[in-house]
Amino acid sequence: MELKELTAVELGEKIAAKEVKVREALDSVFAEIDAKESEIHSYITLDRERAYERADRLQQLIDSGECKSPLAGVPVAIKDNMCTKGLLTSCASKILGNFVPTYTATAVERLEAAGAVIVGKTNMDEFAMGSTTETSYYGVTRNPRDTGRVPGGSSGGSAAAVAANECFYALGSDTGGSIRQPAGYCGVVGIKPTYGTVSRYGLIAYGSSLDQIGPLAKDVRDAAAVLEAISAYDEKDSTSLDRKDTSFTAALKEDVKGLRIGIPADYFGEGLDPEVASAVKAAAKALQDAGAVVEEFPLAHVKYAIPAYYTIADAEASSNLERFDGIKYGYRTEDYTDLHDMYKKTRSEGFGTEVKRRIMLGSFVLSSGYYDAYYLKALKVKALIRKAFDEAFAKYDLIIGPVAPTTAPKLGESLSDPMKMYLGDIYTISANLAGIPGLSIPCGKDENGLPIGMQIFGDCFKEDLIFRAAYTYEKIRGKF
Repeated sequence: MELKELTAVELGEKIAAKEVKVREALDSVFAEIDAKESEIHSYITLDRERAYERADRLQQLIDSGECKSPLAGVPVAIKDNMCTKGLLTSCASKILGNFVPTYTATAVERLEAAGAVIVGKTNMDEFAMGSTTETSYYGVTRNPRDTGRVPGGSSGGSAAAVAANECFYALGSDTGGSIRQPAGYCGVVGIKPTYGTVSRYGLIAYGSSLDQIGPLAKDVRDAAAVLEAISAYDEKDSTSLDRKDTSFTAALKEDVKGLRIGIPADYFGEGLDPEVASAVKAAAKALQDAGAVVEEFPLAHVKYAIPAYYTIADAEASSNLERFDGIKYGYRTEDYTDLHDMYKKTRSEGFGTEVKRRIMLGSFVLSSGYYDAYYLKALKVKALIRKAFDEAFAKYDLIIGPVAPTTAPKLGESLSDPMKMYLGDIYTISANLAGIPGLSIPCGKDENGLPIGMQIFGDCFKEDLIFRAAYTYEKIRGKF
């Protein structure tokens, strides 16, 4: 097996055993980047010089026995909305095109403490607003499985980099499916943990009550190991949870006997591609044959998830993005007459079309006379969706469904129809509204050879059950 084909944990084991040098791992990654990046465009910024400097320092620590993490020396890519000290963090936007942070996000710090080597910052939809990685100021990212198609979004650059072997794993952020949907489109594994499990400190916010950082990886074991490394209480994040149950790799057992798994009948109606439906149901049948108890059930309020999500997310975005005004940092227009004119022109020139659309929608639903009619009502729907999941998890340990209605669309299809792009999140956004964990795992391919993703939900703090079921299915399925 070539070095590039190893999983992150496998590579970490070989580095620890002195079979592979950290520089060799980095050489493998940059060789793939040099060969593919001109077409795929997974990255906004590469950090070669510092990566090799860190590789040499880590090699010394590994050789001396001071660094024993399972991820020590393994190259990683970071989504470009997580602050990295001394390295451009642009959120794929013109308005932050010159922003170099003076601090590093907590999740990234934890990876560095575990011995990770940062290759660079990955492309994304501008300010994480999009489902295709086509709204980036720096250009589109292409799906390595078919370069005429999108990789999903907003963490499309991270998913594409993992799928193309341009890194061994990556970090993404998930506000309404932005880890799980690109993982599904690119045929990799991605997990959004329970809200508050991973610190959001240093993550440039889109929707603060919905955003969560998580890994994109080649297999379930990698995803568990990375999530274990980045999960911890952080006093700098007021929403951070002090969990004692984050030994996720201990849950990797090939055993689903007696697990109660529910399949929402509402997820298999109009709009779902028959090939996707068939693949997900076949995967559920495989788990049933392995000893799980699987049955369909109605999941209430699913049809209201899209409008509730976009009302809440856009409202929070309009507030979070107020700070980008050209005063303290970021882009500033060159031609203006006074302060008000400078604000207006800076934001008009600095933000892209999709970001402007969501800021305006968010400002509208928060405005006087519309707050109760839209935003407050959306919060009530969010509570009802959470209640529906509570009722479902009283009966079932896990819930299984598709990641997206179709496999990866062709480039340009979604941008021409924003509503079509928004509906692509229909199966993922409920997890963010409810704050529950969800994992995407490949479960087949369509007639064009494009990956199909299956999604596994668990109740809050039940990542161990999700990982156990996903690991078992992965073993049953074999190499994808």
